[in-house]
Amino acid sequence: MKRILFVCVENAGRSQMAEAFTNRYGKGQVSAQSAGIRLADKINPAVVAAMAEKGIDISSKRPKMLTNQMIQEADLIITMGCGAEDLCPGFFLRKSLDWKIDDPKGKQLSAIREIRDEIEERIKQLFASKIGFTRDFVSNTN
Repeated sequence: MKRILFVCVENAGRSQMAEAFTNRYGKGQVSAQSAGIRLADKINPAVVAAMAEKGIDISSKRPKMLTNQMIQEADLIITMGCGAEDLCPGFFLRKSLDWKIDDPKGKQLSAIREIRDEIEERIKQLFASKIGFTRDFVSNTN
């Protein structure tokens, strides 16, 4: 099974959404987890609401601290455009991508929906790309 690690600073928004979409579309062949470097107290409630609109419940999730074990076990690390790769660049050299995605922190639900939809589209594109994933992993489930 392929493993993807999504890293953001607080692990309260973007990386949590990416983890949830990857686990939805991975169909048991790709798994994801997310982590942060300076954790928020909880996941952004507006992010929870936006994901619920897609039928994904992340209300029980909690921000997780990035560990060396997570990094070593990942086949691919994706930073979410939040500068996390600058905080620990040595970890990310061999197997990482950076997605420049706006931070949902402090934004209205309408803006968070746009961020959510961008993340979902990038996850679908990732499965269709040439980095070891195939279109077969992408579900038509919204």
